[in-house]
Amino acid sequence: MGINIVEQTFQSHQLMQLANEAALFLGATPKHKLPLSNQFNGSGVYALYYNGNDPKYLATRNKPIYIGKAVPTGSRTGSFVAREEPKLKTRLNEHTRSIQQASNLKINDFECQFMLIPLEMSAIISVVESILINKYQPIWNTKIDGFGNHDPGKGRYEQAKSEWDKAHPGRAWAEKLRK
Repeated sequence: MGINIVEQTFQSHQLMQLANEAALFLGATPKHKLPLSNQFNGSGVYALYYNGNDPKYLATRNKPIYIGKAVPTGSRTGSFVAREEPKLKTRLNEHTRSIQQASNLKINDFECQFMLIPLEMSAIISVVESILINKYQPIWNTKIDGFGNHDPGKGRYEQAKSEWDKAHPGRAWAEKLRK
């Protein structure tokens, strides 16, 4: 007896509808200059926008240059922490530092939009991020990869430098990576 692919394929229009609703919500949120001054708790999805004059990014005007997510502690293993933490704010702070360290970028040229997703709905964070990346094809997610990277840590600097770190040198930890 063969495998019937139709019987094995899960489809949920409700999930896609929810993710698209979340994408519309994000698009309607206000834009904020980086760095963010307010402290807040929560996880969710965010978009970064570049408003500078670098010729390689002129086509990105009014489009996200990067889309990312911040998930609650324990989400990878399914053991969520039952309290809100400043995950999204922390992630945006990390990105702010990366931009500030780059020798050829100015933080004043960047804005962000974000949406907080309650803990009980946090399973949709990765789905929403993925849908937004597919929809907008942000250049720092698709063509110039590596912006969201973290310091790999001692003993792991044999990795190659990312395309983002080649295009925007300056992150101290990235300078330790193999050229």
